[in-house]
Amino acid sequence: MIHSLSGGVLADNGVRTYVKVDVAGTPCWYVSPRRLAAGTRVAVPFGREGRRAEGVVVRCEDCTPQTAPVPAGRAKEVLCVLAGDVPENP
Repeated sequence: MIHSLSGGVLADNGVRTYVKVDVAGTPCWYVSPRRLAAGTRVAVPFGREGRRAEGVVVRCEDCTPQTAPVPAGRAKEVLCVLAGDVPENP
């Protein structure tokens, strides 16, 4: 955490893992509980209704709240990694 001189907290430097997932041609960012390799198939909430959809991880990044691709409060979480479809990490 970064503290101001007056004693308040300016920022929480917690690092979270974000993955960019392609769902039916639409790339969206999600929070992941762990790093995932590109090509991994995952289930994610998609659309305003949050319906379950399958997608493919395109990119994975570890980000602080200041560098995150989407605000932490708006980021949805990956529901699960689809079994048997996890590529090897190079």
